[in-house]
Amino acid sequence: MNQYNPILNVDSYKTSHYLQYPEGTQYVSSYIESRGGQFKEAVFFGLQAFIKQYLTTPINAEHIEEAEELCLAHGLPFNREGWEYILQEHQGYLPIEIQAVPEGSVIPTRNVLVQVVNTDPKCFWLTSYIETALLRAIWYPTTVATQSREAKKVIQRYLLETAEGLDSLPFKLHDFGARGASSEETAAIGGLAHLVNFQGTDTIAAVLAGRRYYAAPMAGFSIPAAEHSTMTSWGREQEAKAYENMLTQFSGDNSLVAVVSDSYDLWSAIENIWGGELKERVENNGGTLVIRPDSGDPVDIVTQTIERLMRIFGATINSKGFRVLPDFIRVIQGDGISLHTIEGILSAMKARKQSAENISFGMGGELLQKVNRDTMRFAMKASAVRVDGLWRDVYKDPATDSGKRSKRGRLALINRTDGTPYTIREQDIGGRNNLLKTVYRNGKLLIEQDLETIRERAVIVKGRDVLAVASQY
Repeated sequence: MNQYNPILNVDSYKTSHYLQYPEGTQYVSSYIESRGGQFKEAVFFGLQAFIKQYLTTPINAEHIEEAEELCLAHGLPFNREGWEYILQEHQGYLPIEIQAVPEGSVIPTRNVLVQVVNTDPKCFWLTSYIETALLRAIWYPTTVATQSREAKKVIQRYLLETAEGLDSLPFKLHDFGARGASSEETAAIGGLAHLVNFQGTDTIAAVLAGRRYYAAPMAGFSIPAAEHSTMTSWGREQEAKAYENMLTQFSGDNSLVAVVSDSYDLWSAIENIWGGELKERVENNGGTLVIRPDSGDPVDIVTQTIERLMRIFGATINSKGFRVLPDFIRVIQGDGISLHTIEGILSAMKARKQSAENISFGMGGELLQKVNRDTMRFAMKASAVRVDGLWRDVYKDPATDSGKRSKRGRLALINRTDGTPYTIREQDIGGRNNLLKTVYRNGKLLIEQDLETIRERAVIVKGRDVLAVASQY
């Protein structure tokens, strides 16, 4: 069978769990949270893409046949009766309800982000069965969106300190990560998560995902740019010709072109070609040339590159007292970029009175691939079950690791009086607004969210009451 089989999007041991619940179990309620980890808050993202891709198409008889054959050969029991019941009584759509905070919401860690419960008591086993697929659909894009936003915080801080304004912020961190991602789907989902915070990307899969899942006709933008092969194919003796061709092909009013310049000798390229033979062309090309150094220690290389360009092309001093290159030339650093090196580069630039206006960053594997479920300690846990008509708490509290203590009961997320969200039992909500809203029920997406609205929720404004945004769909 070549088609996707949702029954098999699961860890092996899940197929035996329908036999392990107490007799009389009717409902299982589970939740997803970040239990902490590297960041203090999470930018929730990715659920709608998962629902549209995987939960709005029903299972069929072929799925059941294939799953039974595979599971039995794999050494596992298979709940054929349960899946046939879903096919017959629910036309193949999963009888579950998913509540979640609005996508783009910025929520402190250790709070419920998603809550799932079965809607048919005969399918009590289904809630935890979908953990493998659902948790993966949440932890990865949320972690990427969160890390991207943390980088945005750093860049924004230095722009506020050293630049005239924040107009350039949306394009200060460019996604270079497609080739370093583990799959096209990873690149698409992670790349789109980055575009919650920025608008620069070379990951076309992310742009397509924006169109497919979040009503974004064009989620991100790029510019013509050189790679080493297109420069070195001219030969070392013709390096200047290679650079000149880039200006010939891509110059013009308001144009942007990026040229990697370290194929042989970065300093020679800056001093003798860009600042020598092609200096007049650079100054009069009508747009902006973006120099890309691509090797060496990022902090040292960036600050030296900017310093040399300023010596050759001049600089102005802005109102904050920091030096800025002429509009026709800028720098992008795409090698060795991480949260740590962005901070290091911008700090070094500030110390040298170089404005953050001069630099943009490209992040690859650090953005889309060097994250895992433990980066933010994501987990999905059952917190309540209804057995013989009565709800009771379900929780774990390991004596050997209190950080894995799970929440109890049916949950809700509300605002404190200071606007900070926190998790309570659903039964204690009273008249307060529950930030968890039902987005999916029995095969249907109930709330559609677009990327622009999601971006607005994730905007970084010092002192902002995030819940004033997070509470609105």
